[in-house]
Amino acid sequence: MTRFSPSSVTAVLGPTNTGKTHLAIERMCAHSSGLIGFPLRLLAREVYDRVVRIKGPNEVALVTGEERIVPPGARWFLSTAESMPLDQGRDFAFVAIDEAQLGAHPERGHVFTDRMLNARGRDETMILGSEAMAPMIRALVPDAEIIGRPRFSTLSYAGIKKLSRLPPRSAIVAFSAEEVYAVAEMLRRFRGGAAVVMGALSPATRNAQVAMYQAGEVDYLVATDAIGMGLNMDVDHVAFASLHKYDGARRRRLTLSEMAQIAGRAGRHQRDGTFGSVAGHHDAQFTDEEIERIEQHSFPPLKSLFWRESRLRFDSLGTLIADLERLPSSPVLQPAPEAIDLAVLRRLADDPHVAASVRGQAAVRRFWSVCSLPDFQHRGAEHHASFVGQLWQHLGHGLGHIPVDFIARKIADLDSVQGDVEKLGARIAAIRTWAYVAQRRDWLADPAEMAGRAREVEERLSDALHRALAQRFVDRRTAVLLRGLGGDASLLPVTLEEGDAICVDGEPIGHLNGFAFVVDAQARLADRKLLVAAADRHLPGLLARRARDLIADGAKALSIGGDDKARPALFWRGQRIGLLVRGASLAEPRFQPDRALDAIPRSDHEALLAHVADWLQAHLRKPLSPVRALTKAAEDKRCPGPLRALLVQLVEAGGAIARTEVDPLLAAIDGPARQVLQRLGVRLGSLDIFCAAMIRPDCQRLLVLMRAVRNGEPVPAHAVLASLQTVVPASAVPPGGHPAYRMLGNQALRVDMAEKLIRAAHDGRGDAPSFAIDPALAISMGLSAANAERLMRAAGFRREGGKSDADPDMDKLWRWRGLARKKKQAEAAGPADMGHFAALKEWKVAIG
Repeated sequence: MTRFSPSSVTAVLGPTNTGKTHLAIERMCAHSSGLIGFPLRLLAREVYDRVVRIKGPNEVALVTGEERIVPPGARWFLSTAESMPLDQGRDFAFVAIDEAQLGAHPERGHVFTDRMLNARGRDETMILGSEAMAPMIRALVPDAEIIGRPRFSTLSYAGIKKLSRLPPRSAIVAFSAEEVYAVAEMLRRFRGGAAVVMGALSPATRNAQVAMYQAGEVDYLVATDAIGMGLNMDVDHVAFASLHKYDGARRRRLTLSEMAQIAGRAGRHQRDGTFGSVAGHHDAQFTDEEIERIEQHSFPPLKSLFWRESRLRFDSLGTLIADLERLPSSPVLQPAPEAIDLAVLRRLADDPHVAASVRGQAAVRRFWSVCSLPDFQHRGAEHHASFVGQLWQHLGHGLGHIPVDFIARKIADLDSVQGDVEKLGARIAAIRTWAYVAQRRDWLADPAEMAGRAREVEERLSDALHRALAQRFVDRRTAVLLRGLGGDASLLPVTLEEGDAICVDGEPIGHLNGFAFVVDAQARLADRKLLVAAADRHLPGLLARRARDLIADGAKALSIGGDDKARPALFWRGQRIGLLVRGASLAEPRFQPDRALDAIPRSDHEALLAHVADWLQAHLRKPLSPVRALTKAAEDKRCPGPLRALLVQLVEAGGAIARTEVDPLLAAIDGPARQVLQRLGVRLGSLDIFCAAMIRPDCQRLLVLMRAVRNGEPVPAHAVLASLQTVVPASAVPPGGHPAYRMLGNQALRVDMAEKLIRAAHDGRGDAPSFAIDPALAISMGLSAANAERLMRAAGFRREGGKSDADPDMDKLWRWRGLARKKKQAEAAGPADMGHFAALKEWKVAIG
């Protein structure tokens, strides 16, 4: 593993699928604070969700143009490159910039170059990018350590394929919305449908589309080059529908690095991937040299990056424009082409009415922030400058805020989920503008409310766009097949395929969840009756075969756990087939099969129930045998009442109970009754009464489930301590305690081991009034000295001071004081009522 020196700058360079971003996330999370800048809002959101799972939502922030989630105590920030909070007085221990090779991008390159040159972490800085960046790193950041990372898997060329012949789990790449929609429409006709991913989609829409693809609802993904920026999807093959794109100024052929960045999305981790072209697209064919270089990850080094002055003066509009036009001093930097923000600034500065309203540094700085509003709708500099001018009329005059009713009306005008894919996409682009405006706290009188409204509208539009995309580009051909058969379900060839899919002529119409048929969620409502009728006609035969499969699997495929409502249930191959319900006793639950099993033919149904009953009895027999033994003895009327009451309490407590809680019962139990306890494996310890067999892990796990079964309650959310180690931290014990453990300070000691330590202390004291206690046994168990002393004191031992004659290293002697005081307290509490259940007191135990 690479070691990073303090305050280091490290350039991690390599092709796609090398784990660069994953490494940056690991490094950031290892620091006390951190910031990573990404090229896409979608990627920033994806990584934000990952880091939230690691650090928690109160520690992690997301900052993009349209979205700000910044908890008060946030320490780890995920951001787009443009929105990195570097000038807000924050000091980050770790800073990284992803896809640094975008410094060569004509439109956004100056931003990435600036971050590479100026964004630094207090302890560590990381620059992530392509190998082509190496010369730029050496020239511009000479103190950086360059680390190359190889690709995890092989990427190979698979040739030209027809769209109808593309393998499943393919991504088809196009470079305009029109091309994306055209390809998706053809895939709907040829292969049943496709998910759509474009940079212009909102994160919610993009995530919903990707989830549909990842879940296997569709086998194809149509995307723009946004897919090349680190978005993680399970893609085996990338097919280019075009190798040309419009870059904002002209239509050009992709650079070799851009081709490789996109093609590299094929394959993940150790799984190899392929790339190729779509047949019939004349501008999508690779040259032999391009194929060889992409396969070998050999790209021409970058010779220059775009740069624009970032340390701006705001004395006047002329000074600001002069700074933005300043030429770079390094030979490997070239001036950035005029970006949309500078184009808008020029146009508005030439307007005398606007220029007259921009006076003083504060006004110039604010005016520049308005000109920097992104053109989400791609309307061009002229139209965008007109819109920015309207905003400045509010911000540069009067109260200096955009009126609430103005922005509220603009947001409300976009709050409509009617229309086709194109209209919904246009509304999302427009609402992104107002979401950006609402994030500027100095532009609005009540930014929080407006940001919330914009976010809600974007979410509604995103949901509608996802539904519209699925409806337009995912065709459930099963419905067509069923209608073509005239609605006669008996004519349909229904089969059970791999993955529990129920198929009609090879087309899935639903799946089996356990033994229940679930209709495909995407099926049209008008066809659902017919699908259910088709499945019902053929289902008994399929379920009979499934029942025989369950029996043939033996014991290995059955398990007990909580279902989606946390009720104790029985599962076969991970799918629920029924619930466990209260039986004759705690250790003898009954199996209640799901109603779906009623459709199994009678003979197979009876055989299945008999097999499950036998499995359940065998599965519970050994782990719960001590529970059954104690329960049986407690129900034996020949046993004295105090003994039966003690056994009931011991079972209810989970196998162990503090002796002080049952001292009155113990006082009433005579010698023969104590022999019964001994035969049952119950030990009467100095501090605890426990059944050693009941505090084993296998018994404890099942007791949690069995108590939930008996009480008709959900399975507790906390887990049983997995291995019941001798000593565990007190924090590992569930609230309310654990029957197998005695709490001692910041540790918990298993009750049988506690008794072993107490017994060893008694064995070592002999007849002498003062004696030494050897700490070796407690130390070997992992118990701290302070907690070992707590245990000895609880057991009636007291320190006396002095040295041991036998071993001078054992300082301080002990004296046995006994437990007489505690017994007197118990007697002072009054005589116990020894009725059959009168000794059962109120109690509360949480088994962990």
